[in-house]
Amino acid sequence: MSQLATPVAAYSVVIAIGGVAVRVNTSDKNFLAMLYNRYAGFVGDHATAEFEFDIDLRQPESADPEADVSVTCLAGRWVMQRGDFRAEWDPRSRRGHIRQSANPYAIDAVLRIVHTLLLARQSGFLMHSASAIRNGRAFLFAGVSGAGKTTISRLAPTDATLLTDEISYVRRAGEPEQGYVAFGTPFAGELAKSGENTRAPLAALYLLAKGAENRIEPVRAADAGREVLANILFFAHDRETVQSVFQTACDFVHHVPVYRLTFVPDARVWELIR
Repeated sequence: MSQLATPVAAYSVVIAIGGVAVRVNTSDKNFLAMLYNRYAGFVGDHATAEFEFDIDLRQPESADPEADVSVTCLAGRWVMQRGDFRAEWDPRSRRGHIRQSANPYAIDAVLRIVHTLLLARQSGFLMHSASAIRNGRAFLFAGVSGAGKTTISRLAPTDATLLTDEISYVRRAGEPEQGYVAFGTPFAGELAKSGENTRAPLAALYLLAKGAENRIEPVRAADAGREVLANILFFAHDRETVQSVFQTACDFVHHVPVYRLTFVPDARVWELIR
């Protein structure tokens, strides 16, 4: 039984990311308007959604504003909390409740967490990386803060479609030999702009590093696996789910080429990306 009580919702919107539709219900018209604005391109009034969350716009009780994100599974129900929100989600009933302060970062965090949990069961993940489509194929660009994710996004040619400059959405297309697919996300970084709500087969992952020249070097699978794991977003303290993510990273680097891309901040770097 949920510990969260939510007022009767007067408004709702469906936010569809990675082909997964999540309905968000709220009794606050201003909060609804914020959702439409923040997730523009990913929102709609679909008749059906795979999951549903009711929002209670109140500061969580006993919230520690300095607390890290905590994600645990209790009797099949996921409990997620941070200083500005507490959420419960039951995948079996496909319903959840969020008590949060009236800021966009709380709902953003809950959506990211929910998608990481879903993707862990679908041989996929969210990754700290920029991604873009060119010539019908998608490319990921991963790296630590300052490595150049925003820079490589800004340098993209006009015929490239930006999926995100911050958080990439990746899922296996089917069997491992069928490869992986990258989806656009509304999770923006320094560009403060949502990606395009589209998808494409994933061609390669580039690990970014700034240098004095443009060059590409292949990365061994073992090293690539460590880099992928270091850049995957994951929050849950659950052994089975962690093992799923680890296995997904291992499978990924054996089916998707991984390169180290050293580059100078010049648009010519995109001539190497193929």
